[in-house]
Amino acid sequence: MKRLVQAACAALALALAGPAGAQTALKVGSTPTGIPFTFLDTKTNSIQGVMVDVITAVGREAGFTVQVEPLQFSTLIAALNAKKIDIISAAMFITPPRKEVIDFSTPVYTYGEGMIVAKGDTKDYTGFADLKGETVGAQVGTAFVEPLKKSGLFSEVKIYDTIPDILRDVNSGRLKAGFADGPILAYNLKLGLFPNVRLVDSYKPTVVGSVGIGLRKEDRDLREKIDAALARIKESGELARILDKWGLKPSANPS
Repeated sequence: MKRLVQAACAALALALAGPAGAQTALKVGSTPTGIPFTFLDTKTNSIQGVMVDVITAVGREAGFTVQVEPLQFSTLIAALNAKKIDIISAAMFITPPRKEVIDFSTPVYTYGEGMIVAKGDTKDYTGFADLKGETVGAQVGTAFVEPLKKSGLFSEVKIYDTIPDILRDVNSGRLKAGFADGPILAYNLKLGLFPNVRLVDSYKPTVVGSVGIGLRKEDRDLREKIDAALARIKESGELARILDKWGLKPSANPS
């Protein structure tokens, strides 16, 4: 009888422990706009893109699975600190103000803002000063808003919820120029969704930064695991393959 009781207890303990090697599932905040970094794939009704592929590969290396939660870009940090999500994996620059409230992994990808104007506007713009007195736009919560406002050059800096909203207003002529993540603008235009807009090749970015994976400051162990996993997928060439899959140049990827 004693052996039967011991066996029953052992079986119960195994059942409570769950399957051997079960991985922790972490909630990952990402955005439905921001192609090719993140976007809503209407065919699968799921968030896809560079940063989804990256965090999935990192999770595999670090020993966790991911559950992607769609959120607006401007709400990501608040959701992370409120513990509604565990990680941010989106086109989010590592900036000093953001580092005051959350932590980041090592850089994943480095780039600057792009500038869009109407296709009929053929001027070779190189910087903010070329648009003095004009109305321009940028996305709420991005690193490009404050430099535009602080320049004091523009009659108005309109703030938009999403990058497609900016593209639509430039496309329709309601906005002289828009500023947003260069790779995201290029990918949207490549899809042919905004035929009356062009990306200004002569423009020199004012804000160049690196995208990183966002974490709560207290989650140091998780950050170390993610950094180690990122190092492995960089060394193996997997990160370069992910970037190439989405049309991004590996040369912009920091070493």
